[in-house]
Amino acid sequence: MINKRSRRPADRAASCRVTVCRGCCCGDASKIPGVDHAGQIPRLRAALDGAAPVRASECLDVCDQANVVVVQPSPEGRAAGGRPVWLGLVNDDDALADIAAWIRAGGPGIAEPPGILDLYAIKVSRRVSEGLPG
Repeated sequence: MINKRSRRPADRAASCRVTVCRGCCCGDASKIPGVDHAGQIPRLRAALDGAAPVRASECLDVCDQANVVVVQPSPEGRAAGGRPVWLGLVNDDDALADIAAWIRAGGPGIAEPPGILDLYAIKVSRRVSEGLPG
């Protein structure tokens, strides 16, 4: 049986990349109660339907904005001027759905994010943004 991921190797190589913080505060039910932290990454992967890889990271050092998601542009998006977009306080499924829809449309540099994501956009220091793995 062919799964969705194996059908899209070329797309995945040229896609956005998504990093979800799972460090000291992000993903911590004692800091952010009432959120299904364990299910957040699988739900995001399902909503993306193979359009982009999703990985968990150690602490991204913006703990006051937990849960943090970083969307890195595809090579095409970067060539078009797209830069990584940091989103904070991503603690509900509606936000995950909006993020996934934007990425499926092309993400940074290719598609305009839904206006609601402006509420989640955060600015981080260069030190923090350059520390993102990969």
